[in-house]
Amino acid sequence: QVQLVESGGGLVQSGGSLRLSCAASGSTLSSYAMGWYRQAPAKQREFVARITSGERTDYADSVKGRFTISRDNANNTVYLQMNSLKPEDTAVYYCHATLTYRYYWGQGTQVTVSS
Repeated sequence: QVQLVESGGGLVQSGGSLRLSCAASGSTLSSYAMGWYRQAPAKQREFVARITSGERTDYADSVKGRFTISRDNANNTVYLQMNSLKPEDTAVYYCHATLTYRYYWGQGTQVTVSS
C-alpha cells in the first residue's frame, strides 16, 4: 500500500513562496501519475497540478505560471513549488497518486496566505 505524507505548508505573506513535498512509502512512484489538489473552507476539492510518469505536467488556470510540479523518483518524492502566492491560494493541499484503479491521498498540509 502507498502512503503519502505532505509537508512544507505554513503561513506566508501574499507574494511569497512555499515548496510542498509529498513523500511516499510502501511503493515506488515511478509508474504513478501524481498530483496536487486543494480544498478551501466551504469549497469543493479542486485540481491544482499533475505530473505523469513521463513527467508531462498540467496545471489549473488559477495557478499556471506561478506553481511548478516536479518529481524525484530516486527519492520517491513529489514537489509543488508555489511562487507569487495569493490569499485565494489558502487551502489544505493534498497529494494524490494514481495507477490503474489505485488511488491514494495524503492527509494534507495547510497553506495560509495573508493579505
